[in-house]
Amino acid sequence: MNRSHEVEYCNLELRFDRRQIQNLIRELIQEGYSLYWNENDHHFIVSVRTGRKLLKLRFLRVLGRYKLVGDYVVKDERLAQWIEKLINSSRGHAVVKRIHDHQVLRIENIMFGEIIRLVEVSGMEHRIIFQKRPQVTIEDMVQAFKSKRAEQRAGVLRLEIDYELAVLHEALVQGNTEEAEASKEKLRGMRTEMLVLEL
Repeated sequence: MNRSHEVEYCNLELRFDRRQIQNLIRELIQEGYSLYWNENDHHFIVSVRTGRKLLKLRFLRVLGRYKLVGDYVVKDERLAQWIEKLINSSRGHAVVKRIHDHQVLRIENIMFGEIIRLVEVSGMEHRIIFQKRPQVTIEDMVQAFKSKRAEQRAGVLRLEIDYELAVLHEALVQGNTEEAEASKEKLRGMRTEMLVLEL
């Protein structure tokens, strides 16, 4: 494997239940990775050894389920492919940066397991290769207004905001400014979504 090649996963957000996490651990062991895991009231952490490095995958416990979140740099090609398969199968979200010799070559924005934007990077130049356009018709809008999904989503969103506020509080208490900033950014997005839902 070319050691100058790496993949950075930013703002990763994948959702699982406990059985799925157990299956992920089994898959990694079958792939030949050495790993261990531990759990507390807030996190389920799976530590995967790749050569001399240890990659800690952090699953937050949210309402009886688990959410793999955070930013990860992966230099192991097989592990990177495994994470991408996970993003796709769990219909997750991520910003994926493909790096070679410490230079970002490509940035992929993924939502619900699909690439919605692909940017090629060459030095200071950024060129959009692909961008998925939202296709919302008048009928879609009428259906959305008639639907009760917005009310249901608002209820779930309130719980997610409460949880994210708890995460922010914990980060501030521990003095973890990086996690606190990431949490504030998520809360800003949730606030925007809540304002749209309440219109």
